[in-house]
Amino acid sequence: MTTNAPRPEVLRYTAFSSSPDGGNPAGVVLDASGLDDDDMLAIAADLGYSESAFLTAPPEDLAGGGQRAYRIRYFSPKAEVSFCGHATIATAVALAERTGPGELVFATRAGTVPVTVTQEDGTVRATLTSVEPHTEEIADADLAEALAALGWPAADLDPAFPPRVAFAGARHLVLAAATRARLADLAYDFARLEALMHRLDLTTVQLVWRASAEVFHVRDPFPVGGVVEDPATGAAAAAFGAYARELGLVPEDAVLTLHQGEDLGRPGELTVTLRADDPRVRVSGTGTRIA
Repeated sequence: MTTNAPRPEVLRYTAFSSSPDGGNPAGVVLDASGLDDDDMLAIAADLGYSESAFLTAPPEDLAGGGQRAYRIRYFSPKAEVSFCGHATIATAVALAERTGPGELVFATRAGTVPVTVTQEDGTVRATLTSVEPHTEEIADADLAEALAALGWPAADLDPAFPPRVAFAGARHLVLAAATRARLADLAYDFARLEALMHRLDLTTVQLVWRASAEVFHVRDPFPVGGVVEDPATGAAAAAFGAYARELGLVPEDAVLTLHQGEDLGRPGELTVTLRADDPRVRVSGTGTRIA
């Protein structure tokens, strides 16, 4: 950004909640054409949210055709992130409030992410479709280090949910707690977990507890982004949906409800939709502007 260039408008939206006090806040810059990488990182750091989103013109393969397409980049206070679900939802809601609901297409570093935005009774809801997901096993030594950093005994894990690294745009280590109390008691070694996550190229650790067949409570430590915990994590929700389906923990056609942020005082709700005829995962939620 040149010295004389005006600073672009930085919007503040929350995703996965219709209340400004719930969900996960994100910064949104709808025109970042005048910003370089350092500018975007500085804005994200100044906001202090887990991620902020920056829009520019779409790449040539998405331009034209009458579709509302954009290139989108995501920055945490520390670094650029390949994909961020909650900032995608927040950006889609912000665009819909200006140009109406409908179909959007975002070019992310992880791939193309379509988003559908609807509005009913004044509530705006956005649904993103992830890139094609996959999962992989985690080495025993790396799992032991993750548990040590979290302060979780191995006996506190739910044996029905094998630890895995899951990807649906970003990499997340999925660990399932055997009890809600275990999930609620989160006090981890920030530097130790951050070091492991950098080594394994993880964006968050997706901690889950199964409340019922299709309802889960989740938490996401995010030390690599400079944030102790992410209040609502769309990318991790997509990765978890792929993980649960691949391991046969839920039906191939399923709608999962993920509750997140309750332990932080910022409750949010993420809906994860799985389709037997499509390997991709859909994550939806409401959003609203933060005054």
